[in-house]
Order: sequence, then structure tokens, then C-alpha cells
Amino acid sequence: MKRNNSFNLRTQFPPTVSLMLLLMMSLIVSLSGCMVGPDYRKPDSPMAPSFKETDGAATGNGWKLAQPNEDGMNTQWWKEYKDPILNELMAGLIVNNQNVIATEAQYRQATALLTQARAGLFPTLTANGSGTRATGSSTGGNNLNPSGNSFSSVGQTSNVNIGASWIPDIWGQVRRSVEAGGATAQASAAQIAAITLSSQATLAQSYFALRIADMQTQMYDYTLDAYQKSLKITQNQYDAGIVTQLDVAQAQTLLESTIALSIDLKLSRAQLEHAIAVLVGQTPSTFSLAPEVNSIDPKTGFIVSPVTKLVAALPDAPLSIPSQLLERRPDIAAAERQMAAANAKIGVATAAFFPTLTITGTGGYQEFNLPNLLNMPLKFWSWGPSLSQPLFDGGLRSGALSQADAVYDQNVAIYRQTVLAAFQNVEDNLVALRLLQSETKAQAKAVKFAQDAVRISLNQYKSGITTFLTVTTAQATELSNERTLMSLLNRQITAHVGLVTALGGGWSVGEIANK
Repeated sequence: MKRNNSFNLRTQFPPTVSLMLLLMMSLIVSLSGCMVGPDYRKPDSPMAPSFKETDGAATGNGWKLAQPNEDGMNTQWWKEYKDPILNELMAGLIVNNQNVIATEAQYRQATALLTQARAGLFPTLTANGSGTRATGSSTGGNNLNPSGNSFSSVGQTSNVNIGASWIPDIWGQVRRSVEAGGATAQASAAQIAAITLSSQATLAQSYFALRIADMQTQMYDYTLDAYQKSLKITQNQYDAGIVTQLDVAQAQTLLESTIALSIDLKLSRAQLEHAIAVLVGQTPSTFSLAPEVNSIDPKTGFIVSPVTKLVAALPDAPLSIPSQLLERRPDIAAAERQMAAANAKIGVATAAFFPTLTITGTGGYQEFNLPNLLNMPLKFWSWGPSLSQPLFDGGLRSGALSQADAVYDQNVAIYRQTVLAAFQNVEDNLVALRLLQSETKAQAKAVKFAQDAVRISLNQYKSGITTFLTVTTAQATELSNERTLMSLLNRQITAHVGLVTALGGGWSVGEIANK
């Protein structure tokens, strides 16, 4: 008759043991709904009914804002600037920017830690087996072997068992850890968006600064050409004995100082190009942007470029109510999720004060097989619960709980400060756009008057009415005002990019809701 040596742990329990196990499991299930520690509620944050710096726009005295809408702006907000080169650079940044890649790897670490935390909700199963084989021999006569002949024997031992261990999450320590891990993963996902948005803003601002540097380079080229002509006129008059060496020196001084400024501008442009290369994940030696060729408006004498056209008609940015800023800024979402994670860790620290129940079980069989001996398989099983409760730890758990409370308070303060900084960021860029527009118009008039002053003084100098000092003063004033105008153009486009990104750049907190 063939014997069935299969082992079923459940069927081997005596009735009384099975009843005890059933009662204990029922008790564990009923207690598992308990989670110690505070449930998360988002604390109040600083809020305002409206943005202060929109008042000037509302009265028609400043920059006009788009009407709020539910959809907000496009996530690819830079396409509103209608610059194909900028679009290509943004595509490279998203794929190759190393800060973005590092933050994405950090998110994957957070999700892996979440998986590890969830593993604590399930039992741990282990299995092992072993087998031995031994031989023995004997020679000489004795009662069992009177002939004195030698013989050998072979013995086998096999051992297979399965063990299980489970720590029921009675007090919610594991579930709080999962809660903290989930919030941390969501914070990491928001951080990816925050780093990406910040890098995109830096790229856009650097790109437009480089294009304005191209405009300034062209301005210096025209200016240097004019200064060289003035120097030639002065030199001719000096040779004719009309003016003194002082006039020539003044003309040469103005020319050389302007050459120095143009060289410094080349340095700035090169560094901007290097910064853009790094942002899109390239080495500066393999990256370059061809200078933009611009034209001069014959009526105004101003340089006309895509940047000047863009500044003249900046795209509207949909401005929602301040409360919606909390849903549109990834850095605020990241800070809020870190706060939620810190709150859950208070529950983890609180659960350490309660007893820990551990249920372990093992079962298997061991079989001995020797020639000429009975086949004796041995089946075995065991299970049992155990409770542990630290009675004295020198303040270890109390210290851990106090630390968790302090970390939560720290994260609340960081969250509120992040909200305040976000409001400041929006207000700063709103007031910049509102006032820079008026300042730029006034500065453009100043440049026009400075150009007229140069023309008049140069004509008077040629007629012998005034000295060359008047001409150089007028030319220096014109150059200074033109540089200021270029700076204002840069500040306007920088403020516009800053406002778009301060409003979240089209991002929404819903993107991390299911992570």
C-alpha cells in the first residue's frame, strides 16, 4: 500500500487549537482598524482675497491681465512666445537636464520605499530543505558479524519545512508608515515638476537675455561706427589747426571705453550660452546659438528684433484667485505632502508605545532511511503568538515621538513660508510688469531725445559753435540711455516668464493625486 506523506498544516491542528487560532485572528482583525496618532488635516495657510498688484491694471493704469479660467494656462507655456529655437531648447531640457533626471530618480526611490513599507502588512514566508547521506563500515567478527567479513551501510536524512511569521498591524504602525511613504512619493512627484518648471524658467530667461545681448552687440556696432567717424572728424580738424589735442583725446577716450563695454558684453553672451548648454544637458564646447541679426527702424532709430516685438505684445497670463495658487504651484504641493508625511510619522512613533504581537508557525517533515531499518518519517508543526512590550528604554520612544512632533511643526512652518514666498513671487512680477511697461515707454522717449542731442551737438561742433566735449557728453548720454532701454526690455521679459512660472506654469496638483 502506497503511503501519502503530504502535509497539510491546517488539517493537523487539534480542534481546541483551531478554535483558539480562530478567536485570536478575529481579535486581530477587530483591532486592526485602530490607528494611533493624529489623522492628517491640512493646517491653515496665509491667504488673501486678491492680488494687491492687480489694482493698477484694473484701473487701466498698468499691465492688463487675462481673465481667470478653470483650465489655466497651457503646460507648454513657453510656446506662447512663438520662438521655434526656444521650443527646441525646451524639448532638450525635459529629456537631458541632469537636475530633472536626478529628481526623477529620487521619485523612484520614494516609490520603492513605499513598496517596502507596504510589505509590512503581509506575513513573511520562508522555506528550507536539507539532505544528508552517510556511509559506515565494519570489519572483524562479533555477535552480529561472526564471519568477520566487512560490510558498509548507507543512511539518508531529508528535512523540509516551511515557516511563517506575521506581526499584525494592530496599532496602525505599518499603515502610518505606508501613509507617510505615499505622501513622500507624492512630494517627490511634485518636486519633479517644481525642478522642471524652475529649470524651464531659467532657460527661457537666459535665452531672452542672450537675444537681448545680440541686440546690444548690434547697438555697439552702430555706436562704434559713429564714434570712429567722430574721431576722424576731430582728427581732421586738429590737423587743420581748428581744435586742440584735447578734443582728439576725448574722442579717443569715448571710442576705447565703448570698445571695452562691447568686449564685456561678449563675455556675458558667452556665459549665457554656456549656461543654456548645461540646462539642455550639453557641454558648452559642443553647443552654440548663432547671433540674431536685427534691423534698425529708420523712423525711430531703434533696433527691431523678435524680442522687441514680443515685449510690445506680451501674451496674457491667466491670473486666478490666490487660493487657486495652492493648487497650481508644484513647490507648494511638495511642501504640503511633506507635511502630511511628517504627520503620519507621528503615528509611527506613537505606535511604538504599544505591545507588539508576533505570530509564528512552522511545519514540515523529516525522514530517516537506513538499510535494514524501518522507514520512519517524522511530521512536525508548531505555531504560537508572542507579545513584547519594552518596559524601560531610557526615553528612546519618548524622544522619537518628540522628534516626530518637532519635524511636523517644522514642515508646517516650511509649508506656510512656501505659500508666503509664492504670493510674494506673484506680486513682485505683477508690479514689475505693471511699472516696467511705463518705465520702458519713458526710457524710449529719453533715447529719442538723446539721439536728437547727439545730432544737434555734432552739427554745432562741425560749425564751430561748441566744443567736442559737448559732443562726447551727448554721445555718452545716448549710449547710457540705450543700454538702460535694453536692460528694461530684459527685465520685462524676465518678469513675464517669472509671472507665468510663479502661477505654476500650467501645472495642477491633480497630476500627483493618484500617485
